[in-house]
Amino acid sequence: MDVTEQFWEASLEELKHGYIQDGEVFRCLLCGRETEKGIIYPEDGRFYEAERFMRHHIDKAHESVFHYLLQLDKKLTGLTEHQKALLQLFYQGKSDREVQEEMKIGSSSTIRNHRFVLKEKERQSKVYLAMMELLKERDQHAPSFIGIHQTAKMVDDRYNVTEEENDKILKKYFPEGTEGALKSFPPREKQKLIVLREIARHFQHERVYTEKEINQVLKGVYEDYVTIRRYLIEYGFLDRKSDGSQYWLKS
Repeated sequence: MDVTEQFWEASLEELKHGYIQDGEVFRCLLCGRETEKGIIYPEDGRFYEAERFMRHHIDKAHESVFHYLLQLDKKLTGLTEHQKALLQLFYQGKSDREVQEEMKIGSSSTIRNHRFVLKEKERQSKVYLAMMELLKERDQHAPSFIGIHQTAKMVDDRYNVTEEENDKILKKYFPEGTEGALKSFPPREKQKLIVLREIARHFQHERVYTEKEINQVLKGVYEDYVTIRRYLIEYGFLDRKSDGSQYWLKS
């Protein structure tokens, strides 16, 4: 199970912490970084045991779990940009008056109304989660869907992919296995997504690549590596500096 699947399968408490424990390993749900029990991790003149270092990693690499979740696509959070801005200010400990002045909207009572709407959304979410959990116990015909990667930029029907469909398309475009070369670059968006997600697995989290290194990896996958590189960025798998000097796997 990769980090995307673990993110969506995590419990509410695990998601709040931003990491899970898998045997002797602590794994970041936001990027996949791992620490192992029994190993001491030095950083900035301090020494951390595995779980404490994982919390340190989340604060340093992702600012906070709250900040990370807030940056997810609207289709993943169900929040408008306006609601995100409000939540950010509430999280910073701003009073209703301070939020009203900073956002220059209505009055303090307007902010209280926004708080009420957000609280109502929380109640609705709890009911919906309970219903879905109960449904899982009864629905024997529900297909298994592939999780949406958290850095997705365009969340729409192209992400409606079952595990069976995913395997079928990978076998079609990687006839020698997913570690081998890509037969051709698919024309349909859903197929592109499936193929690009697999290609993204060739890169390591928290490693910064030069353009030459990125190209070298992609040349082993497909001859038109420039097209693949462009789509990896377009679909939110890779990011880069504006001058193209550095690339990294988004998290």
